Amino acid sequence: MVDRQLRLRDVVDERVLAAMERVPRDVFVPPKLRSRAYDDAALPIGSGQTISQPYMVAKICEALSLRGDERVLDVGTGSGYQAAVLAELTAEVDTIERIPELADVARENLAAAGYDSVRVHVGDGTRGVAERAPFGAIAVAAAAPRMPQSLYEQLEPRGRLVVPLGRFGIQRLALIVRSPEGPAVVKSIPCRFVPLLGEEGF
Repeated sequence: MVDRQLRLRDVVDERVLAAMERVPRDVFVPPKLRSRAYDDAALPIGSGQTISQPYMVAKICEALSLRGDERVLDVGTGSGYQAAVLAELTAEVDTIERIPELADVARENLAAAGYDSVRVHVGDGTRGVAERAPFGAIAVAAAAPRMPQSLYEQLEPRGRLVVPLGRFGIQRLALIVRSPEGPAVVKSIPCRFVPLLGEEGF
């Protein structure tokens, strides 16, 4: 997966590549799909949600430019896979999932893979986790129609928010940096994510 899907494309951050190599993706997919765990594809995990394509997980993590000492928020826990990759890259990871049953599965998956230090919260991910803010970085694994203001406000100065922006099927991955002048936004690769549901999403 790392050599063929990531290195041969445009993922160049060696820390991200090493993290993707260490996290056992098969632990985070349903048992009946484990033979496809390392495919270059998003896979269904139940409740209408997916585990993101490995390439997109890598691109999100790369865009965050983590040093290793940040507190990071992962929005849209799903099966817990992206939170596990982030836990390989930084000091503290909080993750939030709106579907309680998925949050329970994610806790089990994270513990089984050795990432039980990740804090799993249940709630509206578009509102973030204010009691744990500020965050040095926030990763969003679902598409928003516009920048969720609450997430931006939970960034520390110069903090980075990576979120797919756009309507259904027409999205681009956006890097948003909190600056004194306001949000600095750079859109990059086209992408396709499930919608971010909640008060500041769809």
